[in-house]
Amino acid sequence: MIDEGTSAMPKPESTGTERDAASPGTTPGSPSPTSPTSPKSIAVWVLVGLVGAIGWGVLALSRGEEISAAWLLAAALGSYAIGYRFYARFIAHRVLKADKTRATPAERLDNGVDFHPTDRRVLFGHHFAAVAGAGPLVGPVLAAQMGYLPGTIWIVAGVIFAGAVQDMVTLFFSTRRDGRSLGQMARDEIGPVGGAAALVAVFAIMIILLAVLALVIVNALAHSPWGVFSIGMTIPIALFMGFYLRVLRPGRVTEVSVIGVALLLLAIVAGGWVAESSLADTFTLEKETLVIWMIAYGFVASVLPVWMLLAPRDYLSTFMKVGTIALLALGVVIAMPTLKMPAVTDFAARGDGPVFAGSMFPFVFITIACGALSGFHALVSSGTTPKMIQKETQVRVIGYGAMLTESFVAVMAIIAASIIEPGLFFAVNSPGGVIGTTVETASQAVTNFGFAISPEALAQAAKDVEEASLLSRTGGAPTFALGMSEIFSAVIGGAGMKAFWYHFAIMFEALFILTTVDAGTRVGRFMLQDTLGNVHKSFRNVSWKPGVWLASALVVGGWGYFLWVGIKDPLGGINQLFPLFGIANQLLAAVALAVCTTLLVKSGRLKWAWVTGVPLAWDVAVTLTASYQKIFSDDVKVGFFAQRDKYQTGIDAGKVLPPAKNVDDMHTVVTNATVDGALSALFAILIIIVLADAARTCFKAVSSPESVKLSEVPWTESKIIAPAGLVPTAEEKAELAAAGLDSGGGRVKESLSS
Repeated sequence: MIDEGTSAMPKPESTGTERDAASPGTTPGSPSPTSPTSPKSIAVWVLVGLVGAIGWGVLALSRGEEISAAWLLAAALGSYAIGYRFYARFIAHRVLKADKTRATPAERLDNGVDFHPTDRRVLFGHHFAAVAGAGPLVGPVLAAQMGYLPGTIWIVAGVIFAGAVQDMVTLFFSTRRDGRSLGQMARDEIGPVGGAAALVAVFAIMIILLAVLALVIVNALAHSPWGVFSIGMTIPIALFMGFYLRVLRPGRVTEVSVIGVALLLLAIVAGGWVAESSLADTFTLEKETLVIWMIAYGFVASVLPVWMLLAPRDYLSTFMKVGTIALLALGVVIAMPTLKMPAVTDFAARGDGPVFAGSMFPFVFITIACGALSGFHALVSSGTTPKMIQKETQVRVIGYGAMLTESFVAVMAIIAASIIEPGLFFAVNSPGGVIGTTVETASQAVTNFGFAISPEALAQAAKDVEEASLLSRTGGAPTFALGMSEIFSAVIGGAGMKAFWYHFAIMFEALFILTTVDAGTRVGRFMLQDTLGNVHKSFRNVSWKPGVWLASALVVGGWGYFLWVGIKDPLGGINQLFPLFGIANQLLAAVALAVCTTLLVKSGRLKWAWVTGVPLAWDVAVTLTASYQKIFSDDVKVGFFAQRDKYQTGIDAGKVLPPAKNVDDMHTVVTNATVDGALSALFAILIIIVLADAARTCFKAVSSPESVKLSEVPWTESKIIAPAGLVPTAEEKAELAAAGLDSGGGRVKESLSS
C-alpha cells in the first residue's frame, strides 16, 4: 500500500517525486508547517476569523429585514483569508510538496513564444484575467433570482474547498508534465479509453464555453462606440507594453505598469469623447460585425508570441478588473447599501423563476460556476500558465490566490444584483415573452411574481442611465452595471453620475470577459495540438508554425460558429446557451478533479486524495442531476427536447409560437434545442466514461503499486530565484540580493551557482 509518496515512488532521475516526499521543504514566504506561530500572528488570525464569523452570523440570523451588504462582504473576506492562509498552505506543503529547487517547463523549455519564465506579478495578472470572464459577473446575477444567500454560500464555500483547490492542483501537476493540457494528462494518466473520452469532452466543452463568453461581449459592445473604442485601444497598448518589457526596458515591471495603467485610463476617457464625436458611427458596430472582429482577434492572439500581446494585455486588464472591484467593495463600505433582495425567494423552492427555470438544487450550483468551481479554469491551469510559471512554489498564489480573487468578483456581482429593487431586477432579467415589451405589462408581470414596481419607476430607472429601456436586458451584465452605478453614484457624483457609471460598468464587463476569450483560444489551440499529436508527432511541438495556424483556425472556427448561431437565436442566445454553458463547465470540472484525484493516488498520496475527491463527488452529483433534467424533463422551460417538441409541434400545425416571429425562427429554435440536448447527453456520457476509467486506474494503483507509471518529467535543478508570493519576505529579499536580482527574480548567474 502506498501511503504518502515514499515507499513506492520513482527515483529522482525518473520523476523526482521521491525527492519531494523525502524533503518536504517549505514554500518561501511562509513559515514551515511545524514552526511556532507568534502571539501577534495568532491574535491577527483570531480577529480575521471573528470578522468572518460575525458576518455569516448576521446573514444567517436575518429574518426578512434588510441588512447591510457590508456584512456579506465581511463574511466573504474573512473566509477567503482563512482559506488562503491555512487550507491552501496545507495543500501546498503537505499534499503537493511544491519544490522550489525544481526547474519548471518555462525555465527548461524557454523558447520565447509559448514557454517563457514570467514575473509572478505579471503571470498572476494573466492567469486571473484569463480565468475571470463572464462567469463571475453573469452567474451570480442570474442566481440572485433564488435570493442572495444560496448563491453567496456556494460562492464562498465552493471556492475554498473546490474551485481554488482544482486550479492549484491542476497547475501543479501540469507544471510537472511540461505544461500538458488537461485532456492529454487524462490520456497519459488514466488510460486510452477514459483519456480519449476526456480529450473529446474537454475540447468540445471548451468550444461551447468560449462561444458563450464571446456572446456576452458581443451583447455588451453592440451599438456602444465608447466600449468598442476603449476595448480596441487595449490591443496597441498591450503590444507597446510587451515590446517595452522585452526589448526597451527588460524587467521594469513597475515602470511599464504605471505607463500601461495611465494609457488604459486615457483610453477609457477617450472612449467617452469618441461616443460624443463624429467618429461615433465608425465605432458603432452591429453584432454580426463584432463577431467577425472577435474571430479575427482570437486567431491573432493565439498565434503571436505570448509575451507580445496575451500576457501584457491580461496584466493590463487585471489592473482594471481588480482596481474596479476593489473600489466597488470600498464603495459598499462607505455607502452601506442594504440588500433588498430576500435572503431566499419562493422561486428557490418552486423552481419556476422567470430568469431561469429549475429548482435550487442543482441549478444554483450550475448557474454559478466561475467564482465557485469552474472547469474552464483547469484548461488555463494546464494551458498557458504552466508554461510561464517561474517556480513550483508559486502555484499557491497564482492557482489558489487568483481563484479567490475571481470569487470576490462573484460576491460583488451578487451584491450588485441584490441592492437594486427586486422588481427592477426581475424586469431587467426576465425575457420579453414573459413580461411583455412595455413598462405597463412588465410592471403587472413583476407584480404577479410577488415584487411590485410601478411603470413610472421602470421608466425612471432607464432614464437615470440614459437608456431607452431596461426591460428584458438579460444576460446579467446590465443588472451588474445598474448595481455598480448605484454604489458608485452614492459615493461620487450622486444621481447625476448614474449614467456615466452605468456605461463605464458595461465597458468594464466587456474588458473583463475578452481576456478570457483570447487566452481560452490559445489554450484550445494547445489542447487541439496535444490531441492531433497522437496522430502526427509534429503537432506535439506547440511552436510548429503549420500546427499553430491550423489548430488556431479550427478553434476560432468552432466557437465562432456557435457565437454566430447565438446572436441569431430567437429565444436569445444567452438564454439558450448559458444552461448548457453551466453544465458543460461543471462537467469539465469533474474531469479536472478526476485527473487530480487519480494523480494523487498514483503518486502515493492516497491519504490526501480526499482533497480533490470530496469536491469531485459533489460536482458529479450536481452536474449529472442537472444533465438528466435538461435531457429528460417534460417541462419546456427546463428540458431541451421538451422545448424542441413544443416548437416542432407548432411547425407541424402551421403556428408561430412566441417569441418566434416567423417560421424560420421556429426552425431555428428546433435546431438549437436539438443540438443543445444532444450535446448535454454526449457530455454526460463522456464524463461517465472518464470517471469509470479513473476509478479503475485508482483501484489498480492501490492494489498493485508496483504497476504505477507516471508521465512526470525528471527532476532538474532550477537556476531561477524568485519569490513564492506577490510580496517577497525578508528571507527571499536576502536571497535575491545575494544573487544580484531585483524583486522580480531571475536566472542565477553561472558564477553564483557554481
